[in-house]
Amino acid sequence: MNFDFDTPPERRGTDSQKWQKYAGRDVLPLWVADMDFRSPPALIEALHRRVDHGVFGYARPTAATTESFVTACAQRYGWAVDPSWLVWLPGLVVGLNVVTQVLAEPGEEILTLTPVYPPFLSTPKNSGRVSTSAAWALHAGRWEIDWDALDRAVTPRTRVFLLCNPHNPLARVWRRDELTRLAEFCRRHGLVLCSDEIHCDLILDPALPHFPTVKLAPELAAATITLMAPSKTYNVPGLGTSLAIIPDAALRAKFVRATTGIVAEVTALGYTACEAAYRDCEPWRQALLATLRGNRDFLTEFVARELPGVAVEAPVEATYLAWLNVSALGLADPVAHFEQHGVGLSDGSFFGEPRGRHVRLNFGCPRSTLAEALRRMKAALETRV
Repeated sequence: MNFDFDTPPERRGTDSQKWQKYAGRDVLPLWVADMDFRSPPALIEALHRRVDHGVFGYARPTAATTESFVTACAQRYGWAVDPSWLVWLPGLVVGLNVVTQVLAEPGEEILTLTPVYPPFLSTPKNSGRVSTSAAWALHAGRWEIDWDALDRAVTPRTRVFLLCNPHNPLARVWRRDELTRLAEFCRRHGLVLCSDEIHCDLILDPALPHFPTVKLAPELAAATITLMAPSKTYNVPGLGTSLAIIPDAALRAKFVRATTGIVAEVTALGYTACEAAYRDCEPWRQALLATLRGNRDFLTEFVARELPGVAVEAPVEATYLAWLNVSALGLADPVAHFEQHGVGLSDGSFFGEPRGRHVRLNFGCPRSTLAEALRRMKAALETRV
């Protein structure tokens, strides 16, 4: 079956947050993690059938919806998920906020590795908790964990470790031995492990499997929360459907109690999209991965050949997000500079590092869009002062 990843969908003048940011300006938005591809045809067809039903009351997942997710976990990761472990949420960031409030008191600490997805750093602050971090280290063209620095970052007030698996923005896949060591780290320090695995179905290197963290460390099941969603893979973040997988009944009850009366329910269309995504859209996902691999290779080759002073420092192993080192350009505000030349990127400062060092680029778009954006970036370098 053929799928169209070449035709840019028209998103100007729509409700797209990604495109509204630059409304009225000739700027190609390659910032927020939202792809410029239509969602899978089978998912769209499922939504049409649900809309044709014509009734949109309060919704709960059907057995078929739950089964589609459970089956996908078993087939893709060999992970036997009990349906009773699932807590449905209207977004993964909601899950991060609940985790922070449930597992730490005001003034206590939430630990992570930086640079990292911005809500990892902001959610503790939303409720008076403290965000702490250790930095990734670049060694011989590969991002590595500085385990000594991670140990030093733990204090008597640290309660939770937030893991991004695969890691955003570094596009880094965690290896089995690293996750095993991280589980031991959390056990030794008495930390609850919250594993954000929203990009787990977007691994670009076929030789690198995704390992659900809790599956590698079943002894930590009582202190592990896994967050997953179809949103990034199937391009349905606007439908607000995510899951917390919590094997321990006591921890799950505590989590659910904290959501009561505050966290909104998933919508009927969100459940429909989730079920179709995991049950019917595997051919589309494989075609997407092939497209993203091609875009990644095009990007990395162009950067190396045409963008002096910009570097892809390590392999892009997962996601559709590239972390570009622009420090050699000497720009005080590289994002503003590239915006002036028609390309919208994400500033590295949002991910927990000084401004001017890195930018993040979303290559989840038709090749023609990516090629034009890179052409504009090349022009931006030629005109900088």
